Amino acid sequence: MKRTGKTSRTPLPLPRDKHDTRNAQALIALSWEELRPAMPQILEWVQDVNWPVAGVLLPYLAGIGVRLAPYIRTVLAGNDEQWKYYVLQGIVRHSRELAFELDGELQRFAHAPTMGELEEGVAEVAREILQWQIITVVGQ
Repeated sequence: MKRTGKTSRTPLPLPRDKHDTRNAQALIALSWEELRPAMPQILEWVQDVNWPVAGVLLPYLAGIGVRLAPYIRTVLAGNDEQWKYYVLQGIVRHSRELAFELDGELQRFAHAPTMGELEEGVAEVAREILQWQIITVVGQ
């Protein structure tokens, strides 16, 4: 069989629009190794929790845990405060190990937020996550 130089890898079923829950469901059926290269694009689909695809993706992303930290850090270092809020509320809040890994970012949001982070609730949710960390560690 002659090689053409093309890969036989099937492209990931990224959502086509915010209502494409079919492709979102197909995505969450794949392994971490298959999804990892596209994680920045996948996280873009949780920029608004009102999008149907976000409802499919958020619980799955929260379950990935600490492996998601570098991608979450990129979002948290950006200027989209609403996206930061949704990522903290919908993913980090539901993953104790991810919250511990992002402690530095959470501390900064909680104690030295920008005006935009205050207005969008980023500081408040960061404080709640930090409080939750204390409760879970003490209550273990």
